[in-house]
Amino acid sequence: MLALGGRGVSLHMWSITDGSLGSDTAPPRELARVRLEESRASAQRAGAVLHEPVARDLELSCEPGLLKKAVSVIRLVQPRIILVPSPYDYHPDHRAAAEIAVVAAFARGIPAFEADPPRHAWTGETVIYHAMPFGLRDRMRQRRRAGQYVDVAPVMARKREMLSAHASQKEWLRESQGIDSIEMMEQMCRSVGVESGRFDFAEGWCRHLHTGLGAQDSDPLSEFLGNGCLVDAGYEESLQKPL
Repeated sequence: MLALGGRGVSLHMWSITDGSLGSDTAPPRELARVRLEESRASAQRAGAVLHEPVARDLELSCEPGLLKKAVSVIRLVQPRIILVPSPYDYHPDHRAAAEIAVVAAFARGIPAFEADPPRHAWTGETVIYHAMPFGLRDRMRQRRRAGQYVDVAPVMARKREMLSAHASQKEWLRESQGIDSIEMMEQMCRSVGVESGRFDFAEGWCRHLHTGLGAQDSDPLSEFLGNGCLVDAGYEESLQKPL
């Protein structure tokens, strides 16, 4: 996202859940307020527009009410690129957010689908990319493979700054799981960089099926980032294998 912003792309961020359950001591309502302020600070450091939460933690699902809100955001922003979590992530809210984004993107151009708040259908092309799961493994402990790699070495300092803005979450992950979020991010980026065979630090992404979204060969992430994005030829070849 930061690399795209550096190439003039307008950025939007959406923390779809409120973070209200991420503490052993703070009341949920107070914690949600803190998490929102931290999200605003992080988005400001990225130069991004922040869209506020619409669900409590662990209450996120692809149900009609939330889907209507997601469609409204997509119709408002009209994104060429949508970056979402992995459908294989350990966290149920991450998986649900990915599914909501995919369904909302599909429904964006259906005039009869009502958005909340109401907005006219948008039929422009959009491309969805899924991040690697947290820890680079799925819920069955299997290592997931990226379809393309983005060089994030030039923006690592800003990535650290953005994560540092989420102080309460950093503390919660340390207390509840023994994880330092910044160290974990750096380890993941270093590992994916090695896997890319080109970059020192990288993020791995997998492009979602194009059907209902745009052209089959549309890959704006590569288009915008140029040499900063490497498509894995082996991954692409594996997609052509007969059933």
